[in-house]
Amino acid sequence: MSRELELGRPTDRRPPFKYAALTRVGFSDTDAQGIVYYGRYLPYFDLARVEYHRHLGLLDTDAEGFELVMRASAVEYFAPARFDDLIEVFVRLARIGRTSATYEFEAYDVAQDALMVTARQTLVQIDLSGRRAATIDEAYRQRIAAFEGADCALALPAA
Repeated sequence: MSRELELGRPTDRRPPFKYAALTRVGFSDTDAQGIVYYGRYLPYFDLARVEYHRHLGLLDTDAEGFELVMRASAVEYFAPARFDDLIEVFVRLARIGRTSATYEFEAYDVAQDALMVTARQTLVQIDLSGRRAATIDEAYRQRIAAFEGADCALALPAA
């Protein structure tokens, strides 16, 4: 089995985060002032979350007919990023509820080692056929718990 290229890696540099992905600011990410447009951080967070899932082998194990969808996203901005800056986005799964998963992110300018943005996003598992919330798969919970350990709060699934 060939191993896919990961754009991220496990890390212990910023506990409780255990995984980080790298991205570089593209020209199209910047606004008229030459800094990253605030909405462009969301794709950076998506990239980090996908690479986190790739690392844990969770991209291909989603149950057929079920999907995690965005429920809420809160972002706080501290410092601007500019064209060609290398950004390291730390990601972790902070809590898994019965039907939801809450991720936390911190984005740093690598050259300055400066915190630029934080975010908290909640995704909900839905049954695509009925468009209703569905219980998160136990195998998903176990894989996350094995990686995150005590740093991830796990709500008990419905019996």
